[in-house]
Amino acid sequence: MGLKQQDRVQTIMIIEDEEDILLVYRDFLERKGYRIEASAPMANEILRDYKAYRPDLVILDYRLPGSMNGLQAAEKILQKNPAARILIVTAIEDVKKELTENAFFDGKKISVLIKPVQLPNLARLIADL
Repeated sequence: MGLKQQDRVQTIMIIEDEEDILLVYRDFLERKGYRIEASAPMANEILRDYKAYRPDLVILDYRLPGSMNGLQAAEKILQKNPAARILIVTAIEDVKKELTENAFFDGKKISVLIKPVQLPNLARLIADL
């Protein structure tokens, strides 16, 4: 049985401070048929942009300029929309542990992808969220 149209990820917001990585993700995902609604480099901007665009999925780098890291920004988004889907991308293995140890994230649609990112793995994770 396939996913209903509204259950599939169609629009994605990318939060990544390294512009070359942001562009690789955006170009790859657009070629896969996703719509990229907003690409903000700072965690502080995501809350405003998320409210404005309401994407189906947010891809967040863990380390971002500004006052929040990716998990903190994810928590803020999930407080406003508990059904939000979030993918944290990081080179820091301990972020997975940090996620599982925080009871707030239990039952939420949030995953961690460890860098370096292989684009086919990114596509597979998005399909599974």
